Amino acid sequence: MKVCFATNNPHKIKEMGAILGPSFLLTGLADIGCAEELPETQSTLEGNALQKAQYVFDHYQVACFADDSGLEVEALNGEPGVDSAHYAGKQRNAEDNMNLLLQKLSGLPNRKAQFRTIIALVEPTGVMLFEGSVQGEILMEKRGIGGFGYDPIFQPEGYTRSFAEMSMEEKNEVSHRARAVKKLVDYLQQTYSR
Repeated sequence: MKVCFATNNPHKIKEMGAILGPSFLLTGLADIGCAEELPETQSTLEGNALQKAQYVFDHYQVACFADDSGLEVEALNGEPGVDSAHYAGKQRNAEDNMNLLLQKLSGLPNRKAQFRTIIALVEPTGVMLFEGSVQGEILMEKRGIGGFGYDPIFQPEGYTRSFAEMSMEEKNEVSHRARAVKKLVDYLQQTYSR
């Protein structure tokens, strides 16, 4: 089966291709000639993931999956959520985003948060959504140098280290994205593998 991953990141494509196995021909946006910026104008993670995958399916006639992720903080009514990447402004700067979040949480005792990923798959037979989440809390200060985004201030439940203090392998065992990807892969392999 040929399926497109709505990304231009060759590392992500290679990694996902290895997970899916030889029954699938996995392509990225560049492979199908898609050079335009995919739309992301919805107010939810589900909406954005579906909008991107549907755009590729409609314009390039190939089954496609896309993802969107966000950090949801309980004391801030789910912020930054769908705005996680540009929480502190259009510059999409991780340091600015973390600083704003820590500032907004200053003095608040409730530090509960969750990372959530939604993967939308659009194929000729319809649409499927896969969700992965990980519960945790926002730390008082940044810890660690690994990962990206909010990883230095997010500590997953049951651990004493932030995502940024974990190895990539450790993080991938518990991360929201890994959990959503596993559901997608299970579905594709059960549905299409020979």
